[in-house]
Amino acid sequence: MNEAGEPTAYVVDDDESIRSLWRWLMESNGIAVQTFASAVEFIEAYRPGGPACLILDVRLPGMSGLELQEYLKAREVDIPIVFVTGHGDVPTAVSAIKGGAVDFIQKPFSYREVLSIIERAFARDAQARAKRALQSELGERLAALTEREREVMTRVVEGKPNKVIADELDISVKTVEAHRARMMEKMGVGSVAALVQALMQRSA
Repeated sequence: MNEAGEPTAYVVDDDESIRSLWRWLMESNGIAVQTFASAVEFIEAYRPGGPACLILDVRLPGMSGLELQEYLKAREVDIPIVFVTGHGDVPTAVSAIKGGAVDFIQKPFSYREVLSIIERAFARDAQARAKRALQSELGERLAALTEREREVMTRVVEGKPNKVIADELDISVKTVEAHRARMMEKMGVGSVAALVQALMQRSA
């Protein structure tokens, strides 16, 4: 599903009329949408991959919206969730926000407000995807380093000058300089500050 990379809004609501409303609202604003009557239906159909957000009713038959949120989190499925709630469910929705949801929409809702929230959910998804792609690239760069280059990198990050690194590794300063240059090139950075920043992004 959603293989073309077009952002898709997945809606889970047990009320058919509400699902039809969501479909109309999304499609009339050029947003791809797929609807489901239950959490189980969504789980069976959804395939992580393309940009997306999940519009999720708090109260659902069987697995509730909050339970689906926990299910996805336990399986490290990173999809931005927007909860839809009735007045009495607001405390529950606030709890969902603390659990990582983007926002909650209270019934009856304003179409303009809804579209703004959906746009924010798509933006969060794009940021998360960019971060994962960067971390993956940094992982590949780190994997390309030799053991010696890693040893040099560790000491460079610690702020040690080449002479100290040479003494600690029992190699010449020129050899340290050569390893350091290759390490920096493989990591795609031009300064120690950029190297430190890259490693911080990797561990973030």
